[in-house]
Amino acid sequence: MLALSRKKGESLIINNNVEITILDIKGDQIKVGIQAPKDVTIYRKEVYLQIQDSNKEATETAGLDALKDLF
Repeated sequence: MLALSRKKGESLIINNNVEITILDIKGDQIKVGIQAPKDVTIYRKEVYLQIQDSNKEATETAGLDALKDLF
């Protein structure tokens, strides 16, 4: 993992098309702004993990036979 220090108003550039800016710092909270192309999906990690769990649960519930019937 790369760890960088940034101050309020400073940014990071990822892959030439994603900019992450530190907007505000209050106590132990940091407000982050993300500017990225519309085709780049951005989730908070806890939401992303819930989506992954839901997808896994849905595939297990449906079963592989049900998926094979679709094709």
